Amino acid sequence: MNPQPILLEHVAMERQTAWRAGGAARFGYAPSSEKELSVFLKSNSRPDLPLLFVGLGSNLLIRDGGLKALVIFTHRGLSDMDVTVQNNDTFFYASAGVALPKLARFAANMGFEGAEFMAGIPGSVGGGLAMNAGCYGSEVWDYVERVRTITLDGEIKERLPSDYIVEYRKVSHKRGRNDFFIGGWFRFNVGEKQKSRNRIKDLLKQRVQEQPLSKPNSGSVFRNPDGEFAARLIENSGLKGLQRGAAIVSDKHANFIINTGGATAKNIEDLIFEIQSAVESRSGVKLEKEVHILGDHC
Repeated sequence: MNPQPILLEHVAMERQTAWRAGGAARFGYAPSSEKELSVFLKSNSRPDLPLLFVGLGSNLLIRDGGLKALVIFTHRGLSDMDVTVQNNDTFFYASAGVALPKLARFAANMGFEGAEFMAGIPGSVGGGLAMNAGCYGSEVWDYVERVRTITLDGEIKERLPSDYIVEYRKVSHKRGRNDFFIGGWFRFNVGEKQKSRNRIKDLLKQRVQEQPLSKPNSGSVFRNPDGEFAARLIENSGLKGLQRGAAIVSDKHANFIINTGGATAKNIEDLIFEIQSAVESRSGVKLEKEVHILGDHC
């Protein structure tokens, strides 16, 4: 007999998001496996609440008034990684909760190349699939062979890239399916183990030099407009160092907002709005958020 799933109540999302700010979620659940998640959803006791899947909590801000939702935390239980060979092709499987840098190192240590860029993305496989995360000229869906998804009622599916419209920082199902990504198979090229390891080291060194990693942040706040960089537009608008409460636009990288200690979600959201307004006023460009802002105001 399977034990009853444990629903966490009033989960402090500031501990679950990269910004270390924000309110609480009404309920939370941390499955130990994809199978357990399926069983849970098939008997979900709170179907009235929307579902939110959260991995490492990057690109996510929960407002200070909290979120009336059931949050599925993937980064501990959905952590499988495996390698399979089919018809002389090698595929890497990673569950939604696997950190993308971990997948990058795994592929490199197996002697494959192509995944190195993932070491520079502070997110999980699930989030990377959902938004087509990328950096250094590569994107997650460049290497997707197929994906595993789960429906609201717990049915697990396998889908192909041809089932999706994949865009810059946006992925949608062609038929409007609202499945959630719980894993994916990736195809990388055979390479040289040490070369790939060195490439990862170089990318991480570059990231440390260019990004404010010593303070809580959520990575890039805005998408890059066509033919432009959001950071350059923000810097040219004189916004580096702009501060609201304990949230500040980084002097190191203008497309980062850092929490210097005790910032509220409102501090961060106010900065986001002010940046958008100032950049549009100066350059005529309306910056699109890369981060997702959810929940209620206080």
